[in-house]
Amino acid sequence: MSWEEDGETLRAGGMHGEGGRRPHRWPAPLPGHRSAIWYGGDYYPEQWPRSVWDEDVDLMVEAGVNIVSLGIFAWARLEPSDGVWDFAWLDDVIGRLGRAGIAVDLASATATAPLWLYEQHPEVLPRERDGTVVNAGTRQSWRPASPVFRRYALRLCRALALHYRDNPYVVAWHVGNEYGWNNAADYSDDAEEAFRVWCRKRYGSIERVNEAWGTDFWSQRLQDFAQILIPRHAGGDDAMTNPGLELDFRRFSSDCLLDFFKAERDELAAVTPDRPLTTNFMVSTDQCPLDYESWSRQVDFVSNDHYFHSGPGHLDELACSDALVCALACRQPWYLMEHSTSAVNWRSYNPPKRSGELVRDALAHVALGADGVDFFQWRQSRTGAEAFHSAMVPHAGAQTDIFRQVRQLGRLLQVLSAEGVTGSRVDRAQVAILFDAGAEWACGCRTLPDRGVDHWNQVLLWFRALLDCGVRADVVPVKGDWSSYAAVVLPGLLTVSDAQSDRLHRFVDGGGHLVVDFASGIMDEEMHVGLGGYPAALRDLTGVSGQEIVALGRQEAGGGPLQLTCGGLGGTWAVQADVRGDEVTVLARYKGTRARSLGLDGLPAITLRGCGSGSVAYLGCGLELDDLARVIGRLLPPGFFHADLQEGGTRDPRLLQVTRRGADGDFLFAFNRGDAVIAEVPLPGEAVVLYRSRALSHDSQDASKAYAMKVNGLVVTRL
Repeated sequence: MSWEEDGETLRAGGMHGEGGRRPHRWPAPLPGHRSAIWYGGDYYPEQWPRSVWDEDVDLMVEAGVNIVSLGIFAWARLEPSDGVWDFAWLDDVIGRLGRAGIAVDLASATATAPLWLYEQHPEVLPRERDGTVVNAGTRQSWRPASPVFRRYALRLCRALALHYRDNPYVVAWHVGNEYGWNNAADYSDDAEEAFRVWCRKRYGSIERVNEAWGTDFWSQRLQDFAQILIPRHAGGDDAMTNPGLELDFRRFSSDCLLDFFKAERDELAAVTPDRPLTTNFMVSTDQCPLDYESWSRQVDFVSNDHYFHSGPGHLDELACSDALVCALACRQPWYLMEHSTSAVNWRSYNPPKRSGELVRDALAHVALGADGVDFFQWRQSRTGAEAFHSAMVPHAGAQTDIFRQVRQLGRLLQVLSAEGVTGSRVDRAQVAILFDAGAEWACGCRTLPDRGVDHWNQVLLWFRALLDCGVRADVVPVKGDWSSYAAVVLPGLLTVSDAQSDRLHRFVDGGGHLVVDFASGIMDEEMHVGLGGYPAALRDLTGVSGQEIVALGRQEAGGGPLQLTCGGLGGTWAVQADVRGDEVTVLARYKGTRARSLGLDGLPAITLRGCGSGSVAYLGCGLELDDLARVIGRLLPPGFFHADLQEGGTRDPRLLQVTRRGADGDFLFAFNRGDAVIAEVPLPGEAVVLYRSRALSHDSQDASKAYAMKVNGLVVTRL
C-alpha cells in the first residue's frame, strides 16, 4: 500500500517518531516588549461584525491580554472555494492586534474543513465502529489516514506559512486543534490499510502478530498482513473482540494522528523555521485520547487544554492533570491553551465556577509550570454549539463579575511576570505516580474481572490521598525518567512490560520505595496475562503470589466491600494471595462474614517487604480516598513523610503547595484546598501575591509570616 502525496510515498515509519525530542522553543515577545506570562484566549473575530473588533482590542488591552489564538476554525473563510484564498480579513485583525501589543498564535485552521471539500471528496469522512459515516457539520470530520484530506490540509498550511512568514505579530503556530476530539479512532478503509502498514512496521512478520494477539483463540490466525482487520463492530454487547488487537488499534490511532500533525508541522516549519510550533493536548483525568508522551517529543513547547471538574476535588484534579503535563514538558514552561472562566456547556450538568475559582484556577496552572494562560474563548458566542460556554467577555458584556475577574487576573499575572516567575521551573517532588496511556486503554478491555478499574482515576486517587497526607506528588509517564525519585507508586498499571519490570527491580535494588496496587502488573504490554500467580511481572518484588482475582462488585448488585483488620474497607477486586517472599510484613488482612464467604478471611490484604535499603508495599484490593490516606503512612519507611519533601512551606494537608525555582528567584505558591477558611498558616518568604488572603501580624524576627486564607484563597511568596 502507499499513501500518495505529490508523488511521494508517505512511509508508515514516520508514525513512530524519530526517537528523540525536539528542543524546547518558547514564543518570543513582540519586538519592543519584555518577556511575560502569556495571557489571552481563543479569538473568533469571524463570528462578529468589524464594528466589534476595535472594542475587542480595547477590552483586551484593558484586561492585560498579550496574546490570542486566531484562525482555529477559519478554513472556510480563508479558502471559500477550492484554491481561492482570502487573507484580507485576517490581515486586518492581526494588524489591529499587533499594533496594540497583542501577539498572535496562528492556527493551521485544519481542525475542520469547509463544506466544499466534503462535497467534492466525501471519501475523507471518517467512519464509526459500526460503519456509520461521520458526516460534516462538527469538528474533525476527516480521516487521519486519508491521502486526499492530507493534500488539501498541507496546501492550506503552506499558503498560511507563505503569507505570514514575515509578519512580526505572529509568534507561534497552533497546529490543528485538539487532535482526536472527534476522530481519535477511524474505522474506514483508509485506516485499515494504514493499520496493516503500522503492524508490519511494529512486528516485522505475521507470525509475531499472531503471537502478540494470541490469534489461535477463536480461530483468528492470520496468514498475511492483508488479512489484518481493524476492530469494527462484531455483534451484540457480548461479542468480545481480541484485546491485543484492540490495544494495538488504539496505539495505531494515536500514531496515525501524530503522523498527520508532523506533516502539518513540517510544512509550516519548512517556510518559517524560526517560529515555534505546538498543538493543544487534552490532559485531564476524565480522558486520555492519545499517547501524549510520544506527542510531547514532537512539539517545540507543550500545550494543554484543561476543563475543571466541579466538586470538592476540583483543585486536586487540576493539580494532578497539570503534574502530568509538567512531566510531559520535561519541567520546561508549558502553555495552558484553553480553560474556562466559568461553566462549560458540553456536560449533562454544567455548573458555574464558584467565587474566586476563575483566578485561583489560572494561578494554580501557573504554579504547576504554565507560562501561558488562555481561555476558551475571548467573547462568548451568540450562535453555534458552544453559545452557552463561558468566555472572558460574557453575553452580558464587560460590566460583569466575570470580566472584572479577567482584569484582576491580568494584573496578577503582570505582577508575577515582573517578579521573575516567567521561565522558572516547578520543583520536583519526592514521590512519583506513574502513568501510561497504554495501561489506561487496556483498562477499557471488556473482559477484565471488573470494569470499574480505571488507571487514570487511580492516579488521581493516589494524588489526592498523598495531598491529604501533606505531600504533593509528581505524575510521570512510565516511559519517562523516574529512577531518582525516593518513592514510586503504580496505581492500576494493568500492563507492565518486561523492560518496565526490569526498571522497577533496579529502582528497588538502588534503595527506592515502590508501592504496587491490586490491578498493577497483571498483564504485559501485549495483553498477555502473566503466569505463576498475580502480579506476575512484580511477584518477586512484592513477595506475594495471588491465585485468583475476586471481583467484589457493588452492594446494589449483590456485591460489596470487604472489612480490613487495619480499619476501612477494600473494594473493586481482591487478589486471593499468599505471602511467598522473605521479609514480608502483613499490614492488614481481610476479615468478616463476607471475607469468609469468599474464601478470603485471614488472607493478606496489604503487605510490606523490605529489600535492602528499599521496600515494596502491596495493596491487594482497592481503597477509598479516606482509607487510602490513613494507610499511606504505613506503606513507606518510618519517618518518610517527615523528610524535607517540599523545601519551604508546611506539611499542612489543607494546602496545595508548589515551589517554582528560577534564575530570578524561587517562589512558593500555597492554595487553600478545602471549603473552609484557614485562620492561620505560616509561610516563609515575602508575599508577592495575596488573593482572598491577608497577612497577619507576626514577629519581625521570624522568617515565616502567617496568613489567613479564604476558600479559594492563595498566597505566593518569594523565598
